Amino acid sequence: MKLAGYILLCFIVLFPCCKEEATEYATWEFAGGSKHNIRYSTLRQIHTENVNKLQVAWIYHTEDADTINNSQIQCNPIIVDGILYGTSPQLKLFALHAANGEQRWVFDPVDQMLKDHPRARFVLNNNRGVTYWEEGEDKRILYVAGNLLYAINATNGTLISSFGDQGKIDLKKGLDKNTDDLYVVATSPGIIYKNLYIIGSRVSENSDAAPGHIRAFDVKTGARVWIFHTIPQPGQYGYDTWEDPEAYKHIGGANTWSGFSMDEKRGLVFAGTGSASFDYYGGKRKGANLFANSILALNAETGQRIWHYQTVHHDTWDYDLPTAPALVTIRKNVKRIDAVAQPTKTGYVFLLERETGQPIFPIEETAVSTETQLKGEKLWPTQPKPTLPKPFMRQKFMEEDLNDLVDKESYEELKLRYKSHHAGGMFIPQSLQGTIHFPGLDGGAEWGGPAYDPETNLLYVNANEVPWLIQMKEVDLSIAREETYELAGKRLYQQHCMICHGPDLRGSGNNPSIANVSARYNEKSLEEMVRAGRRMMPAFPHLEKEEIIALNTYVLNLEGRKRETFPIKAVAIDSFRHLPYAITGFYKFQTREGYPGIKPPWGSLNAIDLGTGEIAWRVTLGEYAEFKDRGIVTGTENYGGPAVTSGGLIFIAATRDNKFRAFDKRNGQLLWETTLPASGFATPAVYQVNGKQFVVIACGGGKLGTKSGDAYVAFALPD
Repeated sequence: MKLAGYILLCFIVLFPCCKEEATEYATWEFAGGSKHNIRYSTLRQIHTENVNKLQVAWIYHTEDADTINNSQIQCNPIIVDGILYGTSPQLKLFALHAANGEQRWVFDPVDQMLKDHPRARFVLNNNRGVTYWEEGEDKRILYVAGNLLYAINATNGTLISSFGDQGKIDLKKGLDKNTDDLYVVATSPGIIYKNLYIIGSRVSENSDAAPGHIRAFDVKTGARVWIFHTIPQPGQYGYDTWEDPEAYKHIGGANTWSGFSMDEKRGLVFAGTGSASFDYYGGKRKGANLFANSILALNAETGQRIWHYQTVHHDTWDYDLPTAPALVTIRKNVKRIDAVAQPTKTGYVFLLERETGQPIFPIEETAVSTETQLKGEKLWPTQPKPTLPKPFMRQKFMEEDLNDLVDKESYEELKLRYKSHHAGGMFIPQSLQGTIHFPGLDGGAEWGGPAYDPETNLLYVNANEVPWLIQMKEVDLSIAREETYELAGKRLYQQHCMICHGPDLRGSGNNPSIANVSARYNEKSLEEMVRAGRRMMPAFPHLEKEEIIALNTYVLNLEGRKRETFPIKAVAIDSFRHLPYAITGFYKFQTREGYPGIKPPWGSLNAIDLGTGEIAWRVTLGEYAEFKDRGIVTGTENYGGPAVTSGGLIFIAATRDNKFRAFDKRNGQLLWETTLPASGFATPAVYQVNGKQFVVIACGGGKLGTKSGDAYVAFALPD
């Protein structure tokens, strides 16, 4: 008894917040599980010994998947008082009984928009979660569909007309700059502090990007309370990190598209920002570019900067911070430290003290190449490199790392292509020959985010290990005195569209071919698409009518207009929207069979000990059947993150093979897997209703060549 009492006393001394954690992490009322965004649940009814008995408890079909346009569901649903709130492929908001999946109500933003503005164009963005707020009987869901932030009655699914403009706020407004003709939406949910709703945005990544300022709105009225300029204005901290004193008037991006975390006791909100636009050429934005690519700690009440840490200086590689920081309390040398853990696309975890932003392990400024072929570019001479934690993925891609699982002819072709491009590792300058990005444009870590387990002190991060190829192309900014609609359309296509759809209209990376788009779109519907955008495609409302006609002429190959004279207008060719370089598209560096050009693993799940900085374990994540038959587990690209539980489990879908898996959190052993109706490119939620534990995952597919789905599937133990 004395020994047991001593052990208990030690446990209480070393882990004084366990009781608090048991309460704080027992529900899933916020995207990411809690405002700390650690995707952790104290529920343990499902555990390592019985997880193999899991079965489908219920399935909810949204019935609005779009298989032609590769719709997706990326939502991490929330569960409040036994009600599950989520979104559909077409951005409908719904409420279900979380115990059985029965629908309570549905709010359709398209119907609402058509009621308000019959000729309006709906911007269909992806959605990764919604936000709940209540005060007495006033219960609200706030979520973004298109460029509109809606406040919805959580009880019956109706608009709350006292919020904003009859229940909604146009996110294009209130950015301290005229952005009416620019693309502004939000993919990740905002976060609540008292009666404030704090939100970021997704903006274009081209030269026409809106600024990515962070805003807080009154959750009751919709009035803007504060704004933090992520691209500082004169007199503000960070303004001098831009060499051009008027950069703030023209440059966009530096946006928080990946969501927030919150330390309510300290009154701090945390964010990770993306790169400044244009992503791959910085000749018009010389300098370190604060607050792009930065971890931010802001006063949640006022928006005042408390501290920041920039993870990439003058980013020209699209190394956005892909997920909100995880707020963790780590054990380091028996000492407990409240910290911020920020996984990155580059495979690093920046681990910083929560109150000060000071590194917990040393971070070194490491020299990188500044030799560039691009006129006007000025690369930064150093980049931050954490000494610990150790990287959770490979960070070099040398010739000996080429994929040798293919036949000899394919391998030799791959080797020739590798040698024809600039390659090797991170921070290699962009080039006209093409630069192989590894880590790739989608990480490393991505928007699914990490999970952190206070019991094991381990941070769990799934990673992509797939190289991408970016090739720069000089753009002729001159405009002939006489130009046909076909030539004008080609010029505009190279300026605005080639980045995604490639120089030959045949698509690149995750972006589809539009070579035969005339089979699905006519002039009117294609114009609506260009002006409104759709999912990953930003909108181009700033293009003039004649420019849209010229684009249609080129893309739809309209013979009747191709040789007609385009009405030339004066264009300021040295403006910030007309850059001397563009990229030829987003291409993965692959074998001719379509496999990643690097040796496996192509996807992995990693456990990082935040006390020591060491990798505790690593397993491959995902499989290709054709390689599995040969006894080779390769892993696959993965989108969506893990959830970890006190029952000893990590739940994760994310892979292109339609699987949902459970791993032992202590050693990475696979304990259970099942096949989903479509790939679960989302993060699961763990919750309990009437004493029964459930795990639910959105199965939307639509990425990586997988079929689109419309299902939310919940699992539980048999009664």
